Amino acid sequence: MRLFILLSATAALIVAALPALAQNCVGRPSAQEGPAPIVIGTSWSLSSTVLGESRQINVWAPTAQADDDRRYTVLYVLDGGLDQDFQHVAGLAQLGDLSWTFEPLIVVGVQTRNRRAELTPPAKDARYVAAFPEAGGATKFLRFLEQEVIPFVEARYPASDRRAIAGESLAGLFVLDTLLHAPHIFDDHFAISPSLWWDDGRLARDAAAMAGLNLSGERLWLAMADEGGTMQSAVDAFREAVSSSPGTGPTLRYDDRSAEETHATVYHPSLLDGLRAFYGTPHDKPETPPWYMTPGGRPDTAVR
Repeated sequence: MRLFILLSATAALIVAALPALAQNCVGRPSAQEGPAPIVIGTSWSLSSTVLGESRQINVWAPTAQADDDRRYTVLYVLDGGLDQDFQHVAGLAQLGDLSWTFEPLIVVGVQTRNRRAELTPPAKDARYVAAFPEAGGATKFLRFLEQEVIPFVEARYPASDRRAIAGESLAGLFVLDTLLHAPHIFDDHFAISPSLWWDDGRLARDAAAMAGLNLSGERLWLAMADEGGTMQSAVDAFREAVSSSPGTGPTLRYDDRSAEETHATVYHPSLLDGLRAFYGTPHDKPETPPWYMTPGGRPDTAVR
């Protein structure tokens, strides 16, 4: 009799516990599901004749505003490897695409390996020649962009005829060097905290010769953080050269971040503002706010 009572009580406890056990199992992934990678774009390996090696080319294309009949401005990002600046810049483009705050862009990240060798123009100052013997390959890297990367992208993606280039630090120096010496390649230039200290500020002095160039169709977003020193003085000289070339110089927007950003933090927030400035789309604010934005408001019962 005792055994019967014990078995009955045990069975009752098991039956009572079944709903709780089932509840705890809901939502638990099975072993077959497993994790899935988050994919934000496509990574290509481009075999370069110019460089004599393969380079990683990473591409993000619009999704929220994707349109089979639409062609997009392409933003080429220097230092664009997966472990460099591609992912956070692609995030900015995704934000604009999702929020409709600026026009959708195709983002192309171009991997660099030896930045000092690939992104700098040849130095003339003997101190820089001695200190950085591997430097001076900017012309070669630009040829790689123009002759190989751009045709590769434009053959595979719906690119418009408008191109932009972005870079920070030495990559920002490359952007300005490209603007001055090969303005036909890109239309919009984003140079964030450019290393204009290079070669004792020679590129800033070269900018003074812009009077003989017609860069009026170019746009330049130029930003600086709190670096100061020869970097800031060279940027100031570059800005002065641009302002001294009215009608023939590029359209310049200067973003002074010296009070709130460092060289390590300036790229992301400044580029976001630059993209909004150059590609922003108008958003009309409603004349009358919705009822839930008004204290004590009520929905319009006449609207069904």
